[in-house]
Amino acid sequence: MEKLIITAALTGAEVTRAQQPNLPLTPDEIAQDALQCYEAGASIVHIHARDTAGEPTQDMAVYKEIKEKIEAKCNIIFQPSTGGAVWHTPEQRLQPVDLAPEMATLSCGTCNFGPDVFMNSEEYIEKFAEKMQAEGVKPEVEVFERGMIENAKRLVKKGLLKSPVHVDFVLGVPGACPGTPEDLMYMVSCLPEGWTWTVAGIGRSELPLAVMAIVLGGHVRVGFEDNVYFGKGELAKSNAQLVERIVRIAREMGREVATPDEARAILGLK
Repeated sequence: MEKLIITAALTGAEVTRAQQPNLPLTPDEIAQDALQCYEAGASIVHIHARDTAGEPTQDMAVYKEIKEKIEAKCNIIFQPSTGGAVWHTPEQRLQPVDLAPEMATLSCGTCNFGPDVFMNSEEYIEKFAEKMQAEGVKPEVEVFERGMIENAKRLVKKGLLKSPVHVDFVLGVPGACPGTPEDLMYMVSCLPEGWTWTVAGIGRSELPLAVMAIVLGGHVRVGFEDNVYFGKGELAKSNAQLVERIVRIAREMGREVATPDEARAILGLK
């Protein structure tokens, strides 16, 4: 079984300081959090930027500052979001790819997202894929619903994605696919041979789906973007605390955790 890749999703676009007082918002805070997660055992940091008011932004200059501050601290893989917030335009969402990061997310379909709709038309999915291909960026295909796997397969047929594809199952978003064990098993069964996958369970789904991924040979995403709690009614002290728990469980189950360079080899990064 491959070593376990742990992704830390530090901030997200929806979580607030009122919900999680330890949420990192500024570039310095995000970079420090990335370092702590790296030291805890994470190989990838999934980044959403915030502006000076703490609101979600896709401004390339802010992402550039975050990227440079993280790279100055550690060797972790920097993975910016191209999902942004639901109200960002596709053009705004795509800005971080101009930094030519090693990876970036590629959402492969439209779904309900709580009270909102997360729009990803075929036209813009293909534009995002083309841009990532031109910049040499490895896409992480974000899958919120079953049909998004089929959309990713079509991108491969069109030459816009290279196989093996790496997929992140985001399960438990209100309005999209639930985060049950049965849902994860079904999603995994639908992947072509050789594709790699991570699971990001939302809220109470985070820990049980993470444990399943460790057993099944997948990879794990944790962090405040997906879940602000460590236990029922107990706020997590940090993103690193959530990473540390996955490392501990993986080691107790006999699965080694990948370093960033080992993750790069598994994912076929440059």
